[in-house]
Amino acid sequence: MKKAVSRATVDRLPLYLRALRLAEEDGQEIISSKELGRRLNITPEQIRKDLAFFGQFGHKGIGYFIGELKGGIENILGLNRNWRLAIIGVGNLGTALAHYKNFEPLGFELAALFDVDEKIIGTEVNNFRVYDFGKVKSIARRKLIDIGIIAVPELEAQYVADELIATGVRGLWNFAPTKLAVPPEISLVNEDLSIGLSALSFYLVQNSE
Repeated sequence: MKKAVSRATVDRLPLYLRALRLAEEDGQEIISSKELGRRLNITPEQIRKDLAFFGQFGHKGIGYFIGELKGGIENILGLNRNWRLAIIGVGNLGTALAHYKNFEPLGFELAALFDVDEKIIGTEVNNFRVYDFGKVKSIARRKLIDIGIIAVPELEAQYVADELIATGVRGLWNFAPTKLAVPPEISLVNEDLSIGLSALSFYLVQNSE
């Protein structure tokens, strides 16, 4: 049985990857856990602990070869694959996500947009046609969608999730402020913007006292 990886560890891996890419762009070939930690304000001990969970990285007395570690983290995160995405809900948030430029560099491919508004269906956003969500099962299967991005109102989110799961998607990225019920084999990540803003408000208040 595989050991469970903490969400905190998983959340730090993309930070390591971004820092490694920046260091590589600066012409570096080797980096130490101390320098990586300095770039990210994370202790070297935490970095070594996170990476050790996935195997042996680094070389004693040398550090990490950036290309090697970068490739290893990309493999751990599954970014060496081509994950196909569909956005459901082409309002302000869905439109912004459709224009996000970093999907492709991270190994994701936006393949389809869906909505229920007749005024939006058939239009194009960033050169992607908006399909009728009522046809999601046939279109998502034809386009081999792996991940559904839910950017709809709270009351519609569970229905959208159920319909996406029925198409065979393997993961959901949920932006609706509600808890979704999904089968255990479906990977689910929630992005509740209200939680982030509330936390920011808390820190602002604390820092002003």
